[in-house]
Amino acid sequence: MKILHYILFILAFALIVFNVTQLNFDNILSNDSVIAMIGIVASFCAILILLIFRMSKSIEDKLKD
Repeated sequence: MKILHYILFILAFALIVFNVTQLNFDNILSNDSVIAMIGIVASFCAILILLIFRMSKSIEDKLKD
């Protein structure tokens, strides 16, 4: 399960990097840039959810012991 978290974290980070390269900083409100910004925000949300899940698993393991 720990390996899956790392793989998903790396994929989300790679999506952030990819979407940053797709941004058009000259016209940030263009159609393609808005889609890229949505992808960046979604990837940050995925990373946040993974971190919360990992913390909850560690708390659960400490409570079992």
